[in-house]
Amino acid sequence: MPSSTTSSVQLYLRLLGYVKPYWRVFAASVAAMIVVAVTQPAFAALVKPLLDGTFVQKDPFLIRWMPAAIIGLFLMRGLGSFGATYFGAWVATKVVTDLRQGMFRSLMRLPASFYDATTTGSVLSKFTYDVQNVTGAATSVVNVLVKDTLAAIGLLAWLLYLNWKLTLIIMIAGPIIGGVVQRFARRLRAVSRRELGAVGDLTHAVEESVAGHREVKVFGGQQYEEKRFAAGADQVRRFLLKGAAAGGAIVPITQLVGAFAIAGTVYFVAQEALSDKTTIGTFMSYLAGLMILLGPIKNLTAVSETLQRGLAAAESVFGLIDQYCFPDSSDGDWM
Repeated sequence: MPSSTTSSVQLYLRLLGYVKPYWRVFAASVAAMIVVAVTQPAFAALVKPLLDGTFVQKDPFLIRWMPAAIIGLFLMRGLGSFGATYFGAWVATKVVTDLRQGMFRSLMRLPASFYDATTTGSVLSKFTYDVQNVTGAATSVVNVLVKDTLAAIGLLAWLLYLNWKLTLIIMIAGPIIGGVVQRFARRLRAVSRRELGAVGDLTHAVEESVAGHREVKVFGGQQYEEKRFAAGADQVRRFLLKGAAAGGAIVPITQLVGAFAIAGTVYFVAQEALSDKTTIGTFMSYLAGLMILLGPIKNLTAVSETLQRGLAAAESVFGLIDQYCFPDSSDGDWM
């Protein structure tokens, strides 16, 4: 199976090929994501005139129009969020349907030797469980990468504008977070592969028990089948728990690094405020921008779990689709 970075990129590009026929709707989803992304740095920038202009300078124009600006900003964000969610779901359901049709088309043309060597449960698992994980990598990952990357860039630009020296110091946390994500991503990919196999075995156990229910009752095999199912279910549970532990560890670690950055920011900017080198509006705008930035960073680090699960599932799904094209391939490689 593909395991290198190059193979992962090729696998993901093949997956995005299923999105290509629906590029217009997908483009609308991306446009909506951009709208949502723009509103995040815009809100941080709005804090400065909100405090300095209304509370300090008491500007009548800002006092009159600032509430309308806040409402308009959040209205734009709400519409963008709805559009990104709806159009993304539309594309995702289309991709699921196409993948299932592709697998079924291949399934109908495979020789009897394939069915002799493959359990029914593993095939059913690909149609029900694996394909759902694939769509997460095809659509929701792109959603996060577009929306949160643009938001992070916009927020960093605003922070650099307000205090470029302090922002450059804070950016040291970036490589630390990147190293943490890369380490846990490798573990998530491996666990996801084993989890998909365990789900297939569990589905096969259920299928066999249902198909042979008469024999099970005649020969008194209920306890044996119950123990067999319990062992399979527990194996799936353990793989899910390992994946949750690996994925769940990424977010708190990155948040802790971010907390140190925020704490340092509060201290240094507060010192500047005491010496009248900055205004309260600038201070709060910088702090708001930094705290909002934690959201996109958290999403960008957490997306690794969805991506690795999706790539592992894509290997499984494409393995079945390519069985008809490459019937001699026993391990499901599509390259």
